[in-house]
Amino acid sequence: MAFLLQQMVGDKLKNMTGGKDAGDEKNGGKETAASKGMNREEFEEYQKQLIEEKIARDKEFATRKAERANLRVQLRDKYRLPESAQDDATVQMAGDDLDLPEELAKMVEEDEEEEEINDSFMSKLQNMEVDFDAIKTKAQNTMTEVKQAAEEKCVTM
Repeated sequence: MAFLLQQMVGDKLKNMTGGKDAGDEKNGGKETAASKGMNREEFEEYQKQLIEEKIARDKEFATRKAERANLRVQLRDKYRLPESAQDDATVQMAGDDLDLPEELAKMVEEDEEEEEINDSFMSKLQNMEVDFDAIKTKAQNTMTEVKQAAEEKCVTM
């Protein structure tokens, strides 16, 4: 019964007093081996594990951040948007550990191939020495001839 009363009233009483325990006031709010119920060696190993886990989480976060930046860089290249110096710096910091989604890589390759084909077609057109004015006048003459032939055959025109 005392346990139930302590659970019900104790939390509310802690909230009213600010939630400070007497043990926290002595140690300045830091964790100690005694507060965790461990001996000193176990506590040091526990602290080491916490630090290693934090380093692994930070490394994984940095990798994910760089992968997202790489994705943004690739999309900017694909759609010819202005580059971002921040994304470029993030990608450079990560090095070669980045993965690009396969679908995006295929899309980028297809777009590059299409651009090469278009560029080669345009370069062929530019290299050809064709008199576009002559072609234009010939096309206009042909259109007027077709109109005249149609007017001759059709009364409503």
